Amino acid sequence: MNGLINVIKSPGMSSFQVVRSLRRLLGIRRIGHAGTLDPGAAGVLLICVGKACKLIQFLAEFDKAYIAEMTLGISTSTQDADGETTAVDLAVDVSPNQLGSAFSRFLGRIEQIPPMASAVKVNGTPLYKLQRQGIDITPKARSVSIKEMHINKIWNNGHSLAFGSRILFYVRCSKGTYIRTLCHDIGRALGTHAHLSFLVRTAVGPFSSESGYTLEEIEAMAGDSNFGFIQPMQAAFPDYPQVRVAPFIEKRILHGNAITPDCLVDVPKTLTVGDRVLILSMDENLLAIGEIRYKGQLVCHPIRVLREGN
Repeated sequence: MNGLINVIKSPGMSSFQVVRSLRRLLGIRRIGHAGTLDPGAAGVLLICVGKACKLIQFLAEFDKAYIAEMTLGISTSTQDADGETTAVDLAVDVSPNQLGSAFSRFLGRIEQIPPMASAVKVNGTPLYKLQRQGIDITPKARSVSIKEMHINKIWNNGHSLAFGSRILFYVRCSKGTYIRTLCHDIGRALGTHAHLSFLVRTAVGPFSSESGYTLEEIEAMAGDSNFGFIQPMQAAFPDYPQVRVAPFIEKRILHGNAITPDCLVDVPKTLTVGDRVLILSMDENLLAIGEIRYKGQLVCHPIRVLREGN
């Protein structure tokens, strides 16, 4: 059993608890996730089953999309609703124009300092473990990209935003972006405090919440021996050109050997050096992710072979 599961995680579960539940349900040990989702958050958690675990390094590069709620006037120890209150500003007075201007400042490439309550490692130790030990350090800032962001709704009394006002917004960003840190930093840009009060991940790469399954739905389907919730591995790369190889060439691919274009079937005319391709068998099984290179001539070089024992 190999493939990808688009799980809609409910709040309160850790990403590992979802993995553990699926291992028990499917009777498969080799299951992992392609990017953690905080326990308090809900939404898309991309799960890899079997050989698909070898794709995690590629899946982790996908952009993520979220619907987030930010609350003004309160900072917390974790920058979200799960932490302890660390600061309060009862005199918040922010106009809609000021809010819009602050949001626009965070579009594009920005620098973020990861929160202490995160899995980012410093000298091999996750920050959250250092925090539990009472060790407070300032991690190095990391460059991330906010590719799209807009405000959907504002809950406030009167014409300006005050203490407790909530802002619902959409954001699409690069890997490694902390939405709770984004809320915290936007609050600082407004001259006040803010924290992430709720978060839903709506997409990971080409996988959206509309096409996902809850654990309850997966359990019901599996109970009926219906495994339609497992998508083929190539579903993760809809924009990659697909090439096929004849059966007698498969062994060369599975040993990581480059092949020339004349060994390929259904070769797209637009392949150029640097392109990544999906190398499939004639019966549509994904054998490897390849890259077009030039070594005296064009070759298709496997960069991730998907076979057991590799």
